Amino acid sequence: MEYGNEISSSYVSNGSGSVNYVMETGPDPEDLSLSKLSASLETLLVNQEYEVYNDAEIVAEGNVVVGVNRCILAARSPYFHKLFRQHHEDGRKPRFEMSEMVPYGRVGGEVLKVMLHYLYTGRIKASPREVSTCVDGACCHGACGPVVDYALEFIFASATFQIKELVLLVQRHLLNIVGEALIEDVIPILLAAFHYNLNQLLSNCIERVAKSDLDNVCLEKELPPEVYGKIRSLRLESEPTAMESDLDLEKKIRRIHKALDSDDVELLKLLLNESNVYVTLDEAYALHYASAYCDPKIVNEVLSLRLANVNLGNGRGFTPLHVAARRKEWSVLVALLNKGARVAETTPDGRTAIDICRRLTRAKDYHENKKQGEPSNKDRLCIDVLETKMRSSESENVGVPSQEITYDLHMKLDYYENRVSFARLLYPAEAKVAMEIADADTCKVDLNESLTAHTTRLHLRLLTLFKTAETGRRYFPQCAQELDKFLVDDTTCLFEQGSLEEQRLKRRRFNELKQELLEAFYKDKAHRNRTSSSSSSSSSTTATLGSSAPYKPRRK
Repeated sequence: MEYGNEISSSYVSNGSGSVNYVMETGPDPEDLSLSKLSASLETLLVNQEYEVYNDAEIVAEGNVVVGVNRCILAARSPYFHKLFRQHHEDGRKPRFEMSEMVPYGRVGGEVLKVMLHYLYTGRIKASPREVSTCVDGACCHGACGPVVDYALEFIFASATFQIKELVLLVQRHLLNIVGEALIEDVIPILLAAFHYNLNQLLSNCIERVAKSDLDNVCLEKELPPEVYGKIRSLRLESEPTAMESDLDLEKKIRRIHKALDSDDVELLKLLLNESNVYVTLDEAYALHYASAYCDPKIVNEVLSLRLANVNLGNGRGFTPLHVAARRKEWSVLVALLNKGARVAETTPDGRTAIDICRRLTRAKDYHENKKQGEPSNKDRLCIDVLETKMRSSESENVGVPSQEITYDLHMKLDYYENRVSFARLLYPAEAKVAMEIADADTCKVDLNESLTAHTTRLHLRLLTLFKTAETGRRYFPQCAQELDKFLVDDTTCLFEQGSLEEQRLKRRRFNELKQELLEAFYKDKAHRNRTSSSSSSSSSTTATLGSSAPYKPRRK
């Protein structure tokens, strides 16, 4: 419906039993003017033809460059007014980094554009689904990881830019999230509330964390001392006084953790052997701690001691694999899986490590079309690692394979082994991830193992090699086509067999195919470089974040 000078009538009671006839007009002309003004200013953000009128740039997380108009921002935000006054003109368009402006967290391009839309128009767009929903199909997207992260980015930006009305709005949203989110996701909300002095939000977070089953080791590691002290005091008020033996055990465990923090495995061994401070790795939940906070190299060294139960549940029922899934570090996941971590193990509330990863992964990161030659998103890699292991675990229940199947596997393995040697050259990052999933570099066949176990290992290795080869096909399509011909051409094999003329023809054909493969490889690389160069030189397209509905808490 178009706005106009609409007039309607109605009857209203005057309180004495009679009614008065009242004339009703359409939309307030002042509101119409403001709406038109907002729509006009929005053109500066959404129409690339108007980009020339922007006189500055802001770079968000991920190197997303957004053009802005300093006059509008300075008039709407005291922060920008001060920032732009301090900038000294040097004849070039000034550029400001969000990472330098926002001290306590990251702000992505999507949130920056929503923030700018509000500063220009006074309206808030709904959060874009690709960055505020996870990839867990069973999630209702109200308080999962991406929902929390998006709201926190919004609070970082609005508090930094001193937009008080947005700070209040997002704080109300976060208050709703705190009551619904997993307790682990409350911790980053608590930290944001502490840094930006959001006292009501901080109080609610502290109260919920104090009543939770999060252990003191985790809280002391992740929270500022004053916040941890407050939570500890609240817990002591509601719980019996800790026994002296408990305090003594806590001190011993803290020494174990400090050794892990310092990457000192030799000190860790000494502590484990001291009779007066003896505590086991399992008692200290040392593998859980290393999986959450330590360098992947330390995780491997702790596993190599063979003194920790890789499937041990901590006080909350989480195994080291569950902890590593929240960290989203694929190399730690691979290390645990290779030492026997059970991927199907669930937390007390029924979540597997895959569920945990998916609940923390944004749809944008999972479904992104990455550029040729670039490594995959680490969140997607973690999910792939766990799902690959889950599939291989399920295959163990199929039954005893026949000798024929095993022979066929060997044939396929020979083929993909050859392809993977090229994969390591063309896209080393993905090849390394895929190969480490199956522990391919150290995988040796044990002639004494059962046929079932042996074939299961072959299946896992074949799956890994296949995924590696398919990754190469995506990144280097022309090279992959030539490689197909190269690997199946019988004339390139057995140079020493046949007559001298046949051997000469085989060698010539081999050199021809090798040259074709090399040319295809360089074509793919040239295409990748052109794509990368074109992408880096063009400005990012403006993203919309949904409808102009009010900013409401939404569940993932």
